[in-house]
Amino acid sequence: MEKLSIVEIEERLNALEGWEYVDGAIETSFQFSNFKEAFATMTRIAFECEAQNHHPDWSNVYNSLNIRLNTHDAAGVTDKDFKLARTIEKIIEAE
Repeated sequence: MEKLSIVEIEERLNALEGWEYVDGAIETSFQFSNFKEAFATMTRIAFECEAQNHHPDWSNVYNSLNIRLNTHDAAGVTDKDFKLARTIEKIIEAE
């Protein structure tokens, strides 16, 4: 998997709402009504991560979920990260 340039990353971020490029990764945050909703969404995302064999750096505190994506093997952001980001967006939109 080839690492994307900053220009390519910025262009692709235009198609994702609320995501930004920070220190070699793309990241976003979501807020939910409560912990149960946040954790249930994380569980749905986890199944997709496993299916794509790509796992985020993420954290959850009560009703918030912070997600950071990069491809460690490529030492940066790749198509794989944007594919997972789009999947995450679809899961969030379905909620």
